[in-house]
Amino acid sequence: MKVLVTGAAGFIGSHLCEELLLSKDVEKLIGVDFFIGPTPAGMKKDNLFQLLEHPKFEFIRNNLLTMPLDDLIAGTDVVYHLAAIPGVRSSWGYDFKHYVDHNILATQRLLEACKNKSLKKFIYASTSSIYGEKHGSVSEDQLPEPLSPYGITKLSGEHLCRVYEKYFGLPLVILRYFTVYGPRQRPDMAFHRFIRQFIKNEPVTIFGDGKQTRDFTFINDCRRATASVLINDRAVGQTINIGGKERASVLEVLDVLEEISGIKAKRIFFDQPAGEPKHTWASISKAKELLDYNPVTGLKEGLKQEYLYLLNFYRDDKK
Repeated sequence: MKVLVTGAAGFIGSHLCEELLLSKDVEKLIGVDFFIGPTPAGMKKDNLFQLLEHPKFEFIRNNLLTMPLDDLIAGTDVVYHLAAIPGVRSSWGYDFKHYVDHNILATQRLLEACKNKSLKKFIYASTSSIYGEKHGSVSEDQLPEPLSPYGITKLSGEHLCRVYEKYFGLPLVILRYFTVYGPRQRPDMAFHRFIRQFIKNEPVTIFGDGKQTRDFTFINDCRRATASVLINDRAVGQTINIGGKERASVLEVLDVLEEISGIKAKRIFFDQPAGEPKHTWASISKAKELLDYNPVTGLKEGLKQEYLYLLNFYRDDKK
């Protein structure tokens, strides 16, 4: 089976590629990335380090907005579309144009290239940001009400995928990720930022009162769930939440990091930014049923793994 992963050098994308290469069903894996977004190019190169040594992996550094796609898609059995500009806070203002370009227009261009091909699956990586502010556990059939321009672009991508499914028979699967964390997490994300501040003995910056809660999903659970879609025909046509084993508040996360690091951090609070919900909580009953998904990594263990990874990453004070 030939598989294409867009966004292959990113946080989730690089982990997904490693997981797919463990599968006997994958004969060839093509990874595409243009090194855009908040993750520095050097970090993305590090993410690819092990992948580039694998004989079944080929990497292409190019832009989905401009690169020729017909040859890329030819002979491909499964497409995982993870490439996007992420982040809620930076999606306001002028930078929204980049979100439209890379989250909507690039998705439409890829769908056009795939529409008349004999794909087995097209897997679109979406986000809990499409739900907006909800109360209690959120199931996939709840009305999307995104609070940010970023969430709107990802929901637009979902709608585009559904249109191509309806009129061209695209074998579509939509996965909605809930706050994925762990080694290689983007530097703009809260856990990475907190840990970097711990390591550098800087005050920890908290947006809002710190009582906001998230459904945190460890990367190893996320990657296994995502890779399992590869040969799961029951998933076709479905939208599926990928959530974690544990929910917690930001303040509770900081308590755990203080325990792991042995450092008592100074906490500085800033206003809650626009576009971020107070709470997220995924219903994962559908993932359990269709994907046999069962997240196994608790928050403390996951945070410890990310802390140790970043401790090594930032051992050079120049970073």
